[in-house]
Amino acid sequence: MDTKEALYNYCLRLGDNNLVLGQRLAEWCSNGPILEEDLAMTNLSLDHFGQAEFMYEYAAELEGKGRTCDDIAFKRNEREYFNALITEQPNGDFAFTMMKHLLFSAFAQHLYESLSLSNDKRLAELSVRALKEIKYHFRHSSEWIVRLGKGTQESAMRTQYALNELWMFTADLFEINKIDETLIGIIVDSNELFPAWKKTIETVLNTANIKIPEKVHMLKGGYNGKHTEHLGHLLCEMQYLQRAYPNAKW
Repeated sequence: MDTKEALYNYCLRLGDNNLVLGQRLAEWCSNGPILEEDLAMTNLSLDHFGQAEFMYEYAAELEGKGRTCDDIAFKRNEREYFNALITEQPNGDFAFTMMKHLLFSAFAQHLYESLSLSNDKRLAELSVRALKEIKYHFRHSSEWIVRLGKGTQESAMRTQYALNELWMFTADLFEINKIDETLIGIIVDSNELFPAWKKTIETVLNTANIKIPEKVHMLKGGYNGKHTEHLGHLLCEMQYLQRAYPNAKW
């Protein structure tokens, strides 16, 4: 695998993380616990879709086959997506969604800070552009986790349950494969991001009185196209229009 092909696949990964998480957040539209939060989560999903779009645009340029970002987003099969497993997990209740977004946004913040220093100028520019939104996503989710963890007995229980269920997917965020190995120098080894990410997460969870579960069997494979059963169902809904009416336009 040469550098250009590896960078194409890496951009797919970044785009897929945002597309799938954005789709999950969009499912909250009209279902939020309060009107303000309903609007907030809808806007978070739009941020993720926007980030996915410009990563797909760069991927399409690297591929050089004339595909558009829409082609990349909607015309691939499940095993051709390279998102982290945590992004495809169902929303669950509000605490579950906020915990998922906290774990991912903390990772994304450290990742994009490192990518903003990449010697690939385009990747660095896109990362700087995304960071403004990611920092807000982290602040939004962390404030909610603290509020829920220090709230009622019920909210604290649900928040702890969410972490217990989602922690098994966190190692997948830092998995290394041939794509990463080829790009070291353009990107950093994601294992180097883990200590800072964990410290960030522990700070929030300690404030919220939520404990990280111990002896958890970690699940990996998202970056290699191996997914949980949830991604296929999500793609069926997300891709329906393009599959039923190929190349449909407004």
